[in-house]
Amino acid sequence: MTPFARLNSSLVVVLTALLVAGLALAGPAHANQDQCAPPGIESASALPTNLASAAQGPGEDRYTTPNVEPLDAVDINALNLGTPGTLTVGTLSDAPPSICINSAGQFTGFDNELLRAVADKLGLQIEFVGTEFSGLLAQVASRRFDVGSSSITTTEPRRRTVGFTNGYDFGYFSLVVPTGSPITGFDKLPAGQRIGVVQGTVQESYLVDTLRLQPVIFPDYNTVYNNLKSRQIDAWVAPSQQASGTVQPGDPVEIIENTFSLDNFVAWAVAKDNQPLIDALNSGLDAVIADGTWARLYTDWVPRALPPGWKPGSKAAPMPQLPDFNAVAAENAETQGAPVGGAAPKSTLSQLKDAFLDWDLYRQAIPDLLKTGLPNTLILTVSAAVIGLVLGMVLAVAGISRQRWLRWPARVYTDIFRGLPEVVIILLIGLGVGPVVGGLTGNNPFPLGIAALGLMAAAYVGEIFRSGIQSVESGQLEASRALGFSYPTAMRLVVVPQGVRRVLPALMNQFISLLKASSLVYFLGLVANQRELFQVGRDLNAQTGSLSPLVAAGLFYLMLTVPLTHLVNFIDNRLRRGRKPTEEDPLELSTSQEMI
Repeated sequence: MTPFARLNSSLVVVLTALLVAGLALAGPAHANQDQCAPPGIESASALPTNLASAAQGPGEDRYTTPNVEPLDAVDINALNLGTPGTLTVGTLSDAPPSICINSAGQFTGFDNELLRAVADKLGLQIEFVGTEFSGLLAQVASRRFDVGSSSITTTEPRRRTVGFTNGYDFGYFSLVVPTGSPITGFDKLPAGQRIGVVQGTVQESYLVDTLRLQPVIFPDYNTVYNNLKSRQIDAWVAPSQQASGTVQPGDPVEIIENTFSLDNFVAWAVAKDNQPLIDALNSGLDAVIADGTWARLYTDWVPRALPPGWKPGSKAAPMPQLPDFNAVAAENAETQGAPVGGAAPKSTLSQLKDAFLDWDLYRQAIPDLLKTGLPNTLILTVSAAVIGLVLGMVLAVAGISRQRWLRWPARVYTDIFRGLPEVVIILLIGLGVGPVVGGLTGNNPFPLGIAALGLMAAAYVGEIFRSGIQSVESGQLEASRALGFSYPTAMRLVVVPQGVRRVLPALMNQFISLLKASSLVYFLGLVANQRELFQVGRDLNAQTGSLSPLVAAGLFYLMLTVPLTHLVNFIDNRLRRGRKPTEEDPLELSTSQEMI
């Protein structure tokens, strides 16, 4: 066994042993609450009394329909669905209790369970696909998804991009701050404070347009909350259901004030020109309100008092019969003691242990990482690497060609794909090319993700190959031509092999970068069994509020990248120093045998 192989094996064994030892020897684990399970009526909350002075209840409603068409009048063949008979829904995985992935790997939450019930009323199958909120509305507008389900507040700017159903919820905002913070309300948020929001949400618009503040923007709710707990930001303006579902007893934060969403109700997003689907969903929503399904799901998932004067569904829908959440909340407060956020704060060491060293979550995460995350990560990386190597070689040869019509396109391609951020390229291909080739891919984002990663890799690999080929001494080509080789043959048999050999370490580094970039494919929207390593860890992180699943995902990346990194070093050293002196040279051995 070579020294490299021994080192490589040792590293993998050490990493694995550390993980197994931690799992086996750790004491009793901290029991995490599954934030993606319905909390039930025991978590009921009253209508906020700590409302901001400028908060207003629902204003004039210009969009709710007077009534809906009967369910038996809905023609499901006229709904313009991407897949006939199936409602494809773009949603999130990290915003419990409204939208999330549960411990069984299923998309759920109040918004999605309600939509599932509506689809059942309409006789439709339903498929949920995970994506990022920042790209959700654009994906709905381009018909990547039939419906967007993500507690979307129906603002006027958003109505210029997509259409909306009638409302199924009416949210308000919560102001969450570290315990003991001098901030006491929305009017105590002066310029200069670091106020966190999730990108593209109505909370961001509220801070920018209403309060005239510049917030700190984060990609998801879990990231902004962890930054708040570590005091990297001064406050978090959050949807109330996300705040109440995320803040746990003992967390060093508290909800201090609320304000109603000033724009309008929460609804499902649909492409603007797909009015038949909007009408059908409105009919299904009224039906689940009338039979009590809406009230049951609302009580199970987001039990809180409705603002006076507002109800879900069309104007003709009956008022849902809900428990007296104000009374239930008061009774729970008496029997359970201190409210959420009022428990004694945990010590710093306890917070670090819960965040990074929850061994039960390591045990829970590893099977999903092995069965789902690892195979998908390898499929994305290896497939994209093959595309990158083949196309990269074409770009390298074109880049050094004597023909300008070959050289210039290769240069332009390389500049574009190396100059744009990776996530921008993935979104451009997914949102731009996706609808065009949807018939060929079956609206499966995996081929698009592989193509995007491969095209990006080709730009870098092409430059690596070009530099390697051009580093070969010109005398090599001249000698080959003198021996009678044509230019293409000399390049193929003499120059290119030497150039490739010289850049093998750089190619391996590019493969490692590609492995880590595979996590960005999630922006295109993946079903639960298509998630890669990072997203599996992130979803379990969202379910529990602990960072331990992300650490577990990080260990898998280490077990993939550390051996590759040392392989790069081994190849580099071997190429620079050649064979060891103890190794017999085949040419010398042959010569000595002839002399004998």
